[in-house]
Amino acid sequence: MDDETTRRQADDLRRVEDELSVLLRRARAVSWDMAREVHPRMDANAYGLLLSLWRSGPTRLTDLAVGLGVGKGTLSRQIRNLESLGLVQRRPDPDDGRAALLELTEEGQRRFEEARTARLGPLRRTLNGWPSGDLAEFARLLGRFNAANE
Repeated sequence: MDDETTRRQADDLRRVEDELSVLLRRARAVSWDMAREVHPRMDANAYGLLLSLWRSGPTRLTDLAVGLGVGKGTLSRQIRNLESLGLVQRRPDPDDGRAALLELTEEGQRRFEEARTARLGPLRRTLNGWPSGDLAEFARLLGRFNAANE
C-alpha cells in the first residue's frame, strides 16, 4: 500500500468512528425511551435483552449471556428484574430437568411489540426518502458490521 492509500484509509476509519459515536449516543437515548415505553420501571439495557428473547424464543440463561456478551451474574439480575415486572418468565427445559428456559410472557411480548411498532415510525420517517437499494445496502452493511463484532 502506498502512503496516499494508507492516509485515505486512516481518514475513512476516523470518519466511521465519528459516525459510530453519533449513532451510539442517539441509540442510548432511544434505548431509554424504548425501555420506558415497554415498562416505566424497566432499565434501558433491558430492551436489547427483550429483543434477543423475542428473536430467539425460549433460551437458556447461559446461551443468552454468550449471545449478548455479558456475564451470567449481570444477566441474572436483569432477568430477575424483568420477571418482577411480569415481562419474562422461566419454565423447565424439557431437554434438561436441571435447566430453565427464559421467554417473554404474553404481557412482555405485547408490550415489546407495541414499543417496537412505535419505534418504527421515526425510523421510517428518517429513511423515507432513501432509495430501496440504499436501504437494503445499509441493512446489509450494518448486519455485516454487527456479525463481525459477535
